[in-house]
Amino acid sequence: MYQVLLFYKYTNVPSPVHVMRAQRKLCEKLNLKGRIIISNEGINGTLEGLKADTEKYISEMEKSEEFNGIVYKRSAGTGSAFPKLRVRARPEIITSGIEGINPSVAAGKYLSAEELYNWFEAKKEFYVVDMRNDFEYASGYFEGFVPSGMQHFFELKDVLPRIEHLKGKTVVTVCTGGVRCEKASAFLLVSGFKDVYQLKDGIQTFMEKYPNKYFKGKLYVFDNRLTLAYNIDARDHLVVGSCFHCSASSDLYVNCEYNECHKHYICCLSCRDKETGFAFCKDECKDKWKLISSMKSLPRNY
Repeated sequence: MYQVLLFYKYTNVPSPVHVMRAQRKLCEKLNLKGRIIISNEGINGTLEGLKADTEKYISEMEKSEEFNGIVYKRSAGTGSAFPKLRVRARPEIITSGIEGINPSVAAGKYLSAEELYNWFEAKKEFYVVDMRNDFEYASGYFEGFVPSGMQHFFELKDVLPRIEHLKGKTVVTVCTGGVRCEKASAFLLVSGFKDVYQLKDGIQTFMEKYPNKYFKGKLYVFDNRLTLAYNIDARDHLVVGSCFHCSASSDLYVNCEYNECHKHYICCLSCRDKETGFAFCKDECKDKWKLISSMKSLPRNY
């Protein structure tokens, strides 16, 4: 049985390169694949392996002074969620490009899944600001959420004009596992927002505890599984996504086959190109792809 771990921690890491090497060695020893980013501000990772090996990884991390106490989000794996292991040292564990934000010093107040559920039940006035990328919440989102409008997290600073009207309101930032909404909540605080919360341990934890309750659709994940659903009964699953081409209900993600575009979007099976079987986000991409393909098939001495 395979298991996927999603985890992060904002903490002071004096020597990211040293930790990077140690993490790579540990993961290779346990035959884990996935992605880990280390920086001076902490660690951010997603790993897949046999369940016993992922649990050994957690045990080893608990022995670390820097990384003990991490909350790991566990989900069923396939054995092919990641093609290989990548461990990198970078300036930030989630790239915002904004200096002066330190979530380990000041960030939004933690709001547990149980507390958020109770807020929904009580119809409390609050505003969920989804700090994920726009293509992620295309397949699933909280009821009444406020979209960030971001295509990449390094556009975080551009979110402010879109939510300026919420400065005097209760705001809850949300994201998949918590790493982005924690940094986003810190950014809102330094930008003048007063009553800021962050969903503790992210949307995945909320969906596990309250499947089909207030979060509609599927959760987008950054691996080969693409989406996750936590349903008591599969028949209860609501498809909220829609095909980019025909607007039919769908949550099937594809990449435009033309590599210079490679747009990531939802496309139903009926809108795949009938001639090639591939997905193209527009006719121009198909025409360019066909031209390049025809040139590749020409003899070398042509």
